[in-house]
Amino acid sequence: MRNPVGAHVPVAGGLATGGLKYAAEIGAEAIQVFVANPRGWALPEGKPAQDEKLRAADLPVYVHTPYLVNFGSPSPETLAKSIASVRHSLTRGHAIGARGVVVHTGSSVTQTYDEAMAQVHDHVLPLLEEIPEDGPDLLLEPMAGQNNMLCAKVQDLAPFFDRLENHPKLGVCFDTCHAFAAGHDLASPGGAKDTIDALIATVGEGRLQLIHANDSKDPCASGRDRHENIGAGHIGEPPFTDLFQHPATANIPFLIETPGRAPAPHAKDIKTLKHLRTTP
Repeated sequence: MRNPVGAHVPVAGGLATGGLKYAAEIGAEAIQVFVANPRGWALPEGKPAQDEKLRAADLPVYVHTPYLVNFGSPSPETLAKSIASVRHSLTRGHAIGARGVVVHTGSSVTQTYDEAMAQVHDHVLPLLEEIPEDGPDLLLEPMAGQNNMLCAKVQDLAPFFDRLENHPKLGVCFDTCHAFAAGHDLASPGGAKDTIDALIATVGEGRLQLIHANDSKDPCASGRDRHENIGAGHIGEPPFTDLFQHPATANIPFLIETPGRAPAPHAKDIKTLKHLRTTP
């Protein structure tokens, strides 16, 4: 399958039991999960039976780290908890057979960019060194451009890869809503292709490993991270076809993180993306 289409799925009832059930309901061919409370610092142990069931599932699996994680924080406590949280997600990701662990690139908050990026080198590089060869890659996800974000435009990934010494376990998760909010006009003719071209020119081939396929409630360069259902926002449907057709996205999963708390809107988004995947 050139591009599995899937979603971030809820895991109520069990990581595998709940997650795979929801995936089947919406027609997902790949999934992303949280392995901890996304808005907390708890580091829960996994359940071996659930882990094994997820490992045995015939679909790609990804983990998203909690939202509180920030490698650029000036708070020593937040930094330490961030490292522990990502280490936990990587360990749990390995246990469930995840291909990648997605982490937001963070904000400098009140300190300088250089101070924050020094922390990225000093604390994230050791994390990468800990990942076993068969463990998940750490996928950096650029942000929407607000609040002293360390990385928003795809070109901003260059300092990250430089400070992390182009580690072989380092990859990228490209979020369409974030990129659009940061100023990449995916909706303009050729905009999606130009953005992926710029991403590959920045980090090299093979580093782009996952796409978060989200439309945007707000206009380009808004700096606002508000996801919309596919085709219902300012990005629209055609740019997703362009992304599917770009050579650099071959075999990369497209996962939605779109609005809706019931299967129906997510099933519709996945159906739309599957249609766009085959659109000439």
